[in-house]
Amino acid sequence: MAFGSNHAARPVSRRTLLQGSAATLGVASFPLPAIAQTKPFAGITLHGASFQHRFFTLLQNYIPEFEQQTGMKVDLQLSAFPVYNQQANLELVSGGSAYDFVNVTFILAARWVAAGLLANLDEFTSDPNLTPADWNPKDFVEGAQLPYRDAKGATFGYSWEGGAMLMGLSRMDLMQKKGLEIPKTFGELQQVCAEINGTDNVNGIVSFQLHHWCLPPYIQGFGGNVFRNPPADIMPTLNSPEAVEAVDYYANLLRNYAPKGVLTYTEDQARQSLLTGRSNIFIHSSSWVTPILLSDESKVKDTSRVVRMPAGPVHDHPASNSQGLGIPKNAKNKQAAWEFIKWALSPEISMRLVVQHGHSSICRRSVIQSDDYRKRNIVNGQDLGALYLDVLELPGRGENYMAYRTVKEFPIVGDVINKAVEQVVTGQLSPRDAMNAAQDQAVANLRRAGTAL
Repeated sequence: MAFGSNHAARPVSRRTLLQGSAATLGVASFPLPAIAQTKPFAGITLHGASFQHRFFTLLQNYIPEFEQQTGMKVDLQLSAFPVYNQQANLELVSGGSAYDFVNVTFILAARWVAAGLLANLDEFTSDPNLTPADWNPKDFVEGAQLPYRDAKGATFGYSWEGGAMLMGLSRMDLMQKKGLEIPKTFGELQQVCAEINGTDNVNGIVSFQLHHWCLPPYIQGFGGNVFRNPPADIMPTLNSPEAVEAVDYYANLLRNYAPKGVLTYTEDQARQSLLTGRSNIFIHSSSWVTPILLSDESKVKDTSRVVRMPAGPVHDHPASNSQGLGIPKNAKNKQAAWEFIKWALSPEISMRLVVQHGHSSICRRSVIQSDDYRKRNIVNGQDLGALYLDVLELPGRGENYMAYRTVKEFPIVGDVINKAVEQVVTGQLSPRDAMNAAQDQAVANLRRAGTAL
């Protein structure tokens, strides 16, 4: 999944929105993306699908404009994250043509690209008759685009959402009273959690139940990895000394300094614990920790900071991810679908989401570095946009250390990681025994799925 998303349970159609809502948004003050005015797509109904997310909730306000300009109708179906992934994967794998555009889910992207289930979008961006030069594919942050390329560099999706792992601290007032600095290393993080835990009934740290997102940065920070050398060599390395040390460290944080029941916490529960100051530290995607400074719900705006995740003794590898829009290989209306993607991810629409709604997890560099973005995302002297961009760019600067998560086999191994963390936190198994069992189970599951190791 792309963490930092808001998931809900029921499918929602754009048709349920009140008509004319776009008229209330002051759209006249913004330039519109260039769309042919001859309405070449009149009579087409474009079918698209994704999981529920604020990006699409906001985008739905503007879709009537797009329909008016192009003549096509857009049927955008949104459903809960696991429901969407299951339905979309089944549709694409079976060769169906029900969707004209889809969300290319981060954890499924490599699988869909490798299997040839998506259309090559370079065919659209390279044609000046279909894509104007100022749309600029290179404007998308490199780190956010890595999951949507094949081995030859062809592009099968463009990112609409970026997730950059940051650290939110809600109770700097308590830390200052104890003379504690913002932790910059794993060792300092554990010290701060220990010192703050229990003070004014505050927990040292909070997390949530998807440990396959939370744990790998610690594994890499200690010098290990999930696979031996992804994407070329995907032999799991879950029982390496570094991985064992990492799960011991992470489980210790949860066991000793997190709220009771943290193993079942959802992202929303963890976020609320941070927003209310019941927990001091939450390390997660930017959109989940920045609300301590940006949200009206926050009770801790005056005592909060958002900073980089602490670095490990070997590597500084905060996790990052993204979500993309793509076109199924068997889509019936590919050119119309590209027109929609081109419009939805245009610089103009991206900027409108920032200015009119404060939506910050954009993947266009020009928008993130714009004055409008910066003035909305510098809070109490903290440049949240610069932090977000820095982490999102890291995997594209040199070694793509997020490659472990973009290989198609990761979901199988991710499930095993979740179980291992739970076993260690609850004391069922020692860190070494849990990771030895996880290694054996991961290898067995991969071979059962037909993976050559």
